[in-house]
Amino acid sequence: MLLKKINIWFFISLLISIFVSIPIITVLSSFFENTSNYYEILKNTFLIEYIFNSFILLLSVLFLTFLLGTGTAYLVSFFKFPCSNFFKWALILSFAVPPYIYAYSLTAFFENYGTAFTILKNLFGDGNYNKSIPKFDGMLGAILSITFSLYAYVYILSRASFLYQSQNLIDLGKNLGFTGFKSFYSIILPAARPAIVAGLSLVAMETLAEFGAVDFFSINTLTTGIYNSWISFDDLAFANRIASLLLLFIFSLFIIENLSRKKAKYHFNIKGGFKQKEKIKLSGTKSFLAFMFCFSVFFISFLFPLIQMLYWTIKFPENLFDLQIISLLLNTLYLVTLSSIVLITFSLLSNYGNRVSNNKTLNILSTLSISGYAIPGVILAIAFITFIAWLDNNIIKSLGFLSIKKIFIGSVLSLVLVYFIRFYSLAFNGIKSAYEKINITVDESAYLLGYSKRKTFTNIHVPLLRNSLLFIIILISLEIIRELPITLILRPFNFETFATTAYISASEDLLEAAAVPSLFLILIASFFIIIASKYILRENNE
Repeated sequence: MLLKKINIWFFISLLISIFVSIPIITVLSSFFENTSNYYEILKNTFLIEYIFNSFILLLSVLFLTFLLGTGTAYLVSFFKFPCSNFFKWALILSFAVPPYIYAYSLTAFFENYGTAFTILKNLFGDGNYNKSIPKFDGMLGAILSITFSLYAYVYILSRASFLYQSQNLIDLGKNLGFTGFKSFYSIILPAARPAIVAGLSLVAMETLAEFGAVDFFSINTLTTGIYNSWISFDDLAFANRIASLLLLFIFSLFIIENLSRKKAKYHFNIKGGFKQKEKIKLSGTKSFLAFMFCFSVFFISFLFPLIQMLYWTIKFPENLFDLQIISLLLNTLYLVTLSSIVLITFSLLSNYGNRVSNNKTLNILSTLSISGYAIPGVILAIAFITFIAWLDNNIIKSLGFLSIKKIFIGSVLSLVLVYFIRFYSLAFNGIKSAYEKINITVDESAYLLGYSKRKTFTNIHVPLLRNSLLFIIILISLEIIRELPITLILRPFNFETFATTAYISASEDLLEAAAVPSLFLILIASFFIIIASKYILRENNE
């Protein structure tokens, strides 16, 4: 009887992993499919440009997010200076600004006769200021937009690692005669390497999958190549082939990083146990520089786009009255609620199935399934449409059933299912991380008390995971609010969200009209982030 129950949990977890893996398998299988003449044309013309631009974009964003993320995390974790307690949560508000909205703000401020021109004109009178105003467009604009939107991934994970570094490490640097900077890069930074790499990995996946900002700046990357292969040339096989290049590239980064670690250890066995570190109080020039660095990052990443969108909303109030705010809000919250429930429920079941089964095959399949986060939303949407069309034509109709295309394509159900595949890794890994803190002896004690597998799951595990689940729901909500390509392709007719409304206005070169939905998107996302900060910013000494 016990074996039967274990098998049930095993098969539940197996089915979930298989479902999530379907688009990934579809993408990877593209190497064995025939492509159209567009492949030969692109291979001899723009494919190298796509790869080169993606590579430059990725390296630049990784370098800048590393500097901003670890720099700000180090300052707020180890030092006290004016507003340091404010910056520790304010710096994560950049999550509320998607790269494409940051791109709109950047262009609007620095373009000819834009906001910067208006400010200079009001301050100094008429003049030809356009020649003096720098232009942040093209590749530079895309790099800055993505960097200031994503650096918080590195900031949050680095800060979490810095917080749990023992005072003994700092004392070790002092005993060795290290300066503060040498202690940072020789001891503190290496100890935080796994967390920093995890943050940079998320940045890498988001950068390679970014569509809105690179499309707005007309940068040819692998992601735009995927979109063009499908939209312009109707070559789904080649679109999948390009997407598989992205996957293989990201997997290669993970493998290289893991090999580079070899047998390095990132925990320390120190007599006396963990010693809570004391923050150093800065004064004078050092205090001012620390404040200015954190304030500059906070201002540029969050206040700048927020003020720009607010300025346009006030300057063109007719756009506010023309927008169906209630409808957009309800649509957005509807998608967030449904998707969060589905993701949390099935991620819980899958994690528990892995826990009680402890099957190597299932663990490998689960690892494959969570890589969906690395696939651009464009290709996930396309892969989903292709799979449903194949299923409908080859199985459903042959069995004499009615077509399922209307049910699964261009509906809220299709959005929820593809959101599930896209963000499954966030929910699965978040719950897995929380599960690792629950010792297996808790399960064994429950079984000895007569609890079944189901009761152990519902009565013991779920209550213990409650706080983590709330935090994961907030993260999922943030991602869905910001998500653009999946919503754009799969949404039902006349079903809009703040993200799609902003994008459509911007694509029609109506940046002023894009300001209102962008502003509301930022405000809603900020609300979720402020709630999430309760869990992100915990400190032992607070």
